[in-house]
Amino acid sequence: MLQIAFREKVMWTAITLFIFLVCSQIPLYGIMSSDTADPMYWMRVIMASNRGTLMELGISPIITSGMIMQLLAGAKLIEVDYSLKEDRALFSGAQKLFAMVIAIGQATVSVWSGVYGDPKEIGAGISFVLVLQLCFAALLTMLLDELLQKGYGLGSGISLFITTNICESIVWRAFSPTTYNTGKGLEFEGAITALFYLLATRKDKFRALKEAFYRKNLPNVSNLLSTVGVFGVVIYLQGFKVDIPVKHSTQRGQMGSYPVKLFYTSNMPLMLVSALQSNYFFISQLLYHRYPDNFFVCLMGVWKNLEGVPQEFATSGIAYYISPPRTLSAVTADPIHFLAYVSFMLLACAVLSQTWIEVSGASPRDVAKQLQAQGLVLRGGEKDQTLYKELKKIIPTAAAFGGLCIGAISVVADLMGAIGSGTGILLAVTTIYQYYEILLKESAEAATQDIFN
Repeated sequence: MLQIAFREKVMWTAITLFIFLVCSQIPLYGIMSSDTADPMYWMRVIMASNRGTLMELGISPIITSGMIMQLLAGAKLIEVDYSLKEDRALFSGAQKLFAMVIAIGQATVSVWSGVYGDPKEIGAGISFVLVLQLCFAALLTMLLDELLQKGYGLGSGISLFITTNICESIVWRAFSPTTYNTGKGLEFEGAITALFYLLATRKDKFRALKEAFYRKNLPNVSNLLSTVGVFGVVIYLQGFKVDIPVKHSTQRGQMGSYPVKLFYTSNMPLMLVSALQSNYFFISQLLYHRYPDNFFVCLMGVWKNLEGVPQEFATSGIAYYISPPRTLSAVTADPIHFLAYVSFMLLACAVLSQTWIEVSGASPRDVAKQLQAQGLVLRGGEKDQTLYKELKKIIPTAAAFGGLCIGAISVVADLMGAIGSGTGILLAVTTIYQYYEILLKESAEAATQDIFN
């Protein structure tokens, strides 16, 4: 395998990120209107998408394709032998082809449903150009992700794009210089910007601080502190792990440990739940606009504008009960909604976390086989079955409890009004921590190579 220098990996990662950010600012040619309700609003956090730009679809085709193919392989509906290079290449190629099919489908549905204006007014030619732009951007995103995953960069493009999108949103809402007239005078969107502005312009400093910390409808300092608090809690919990002592079966003195972290499946259960929610909201919203009087469509979800903003929110139906309460007052006003949402999040994260270890090759049996292939056995045990039994006791529990913790933190972050939503913050923190570990590993390997050279 080709060895890429650490500095070169950093360079390619920076170039990939630069291309993604540029594409996130280039508007789509042919859009007539973007002022209508955004049906993909719920998908934007985890799909690294930006409305009305080339990155409209973000990484949605890649994630959707990857999850479906992994589930099909895990359910044995398609036979894949990951030990064979040919099977791995065929599976990867099929996944990319499926991603392009999904991209074409999503682009066509978005244009046809009137997201960019009435298709009759836009015309067939411009509609085709819009679909073409979205498909080209999806292909470019796929190639950028492939570039990093092949070892030319650090981590994966998917994680990098999601984290960048979320961090950009948090920084913007903290320091945005954009102003709004809320009826009480000029107000800055950014929480920190508003804090300094209010302290500088108001005579009553106590009231200025109170307004900066607790103002409504715009980001406030309390939201920002909640975000920092969630960051700290997740980073702290990342250190929780159980070390399984192992040794080499043939070489004496070769001993070590296999760590099983609390967040064994990382942010994957949250991504699965978010993808499920987002796609459900997207379909429900489109169907409600087409068939607002249909009983089954209304059962899926009724969507209305709240507080005069163009974005629509579910007000009843299944979509309402699996969406987070917007404020603490909403929790007290409708506790059944809150209980239904908490139950859904906790149960879904725990179940999907356990399911994912089976379909992703991280189950106790898979890990035992990998350790056995390296000649490792349980320290104090004589048979390979002993190692499997030990892993079986720890891994499923870590996966389920870790998924439960991630779901609970996401719910608490949403209730505290953390900037970027609980889901977004968790995805960002876990990804940043993964990059921190990658950087430590790469730096150590680079230092070792320098010593030997």
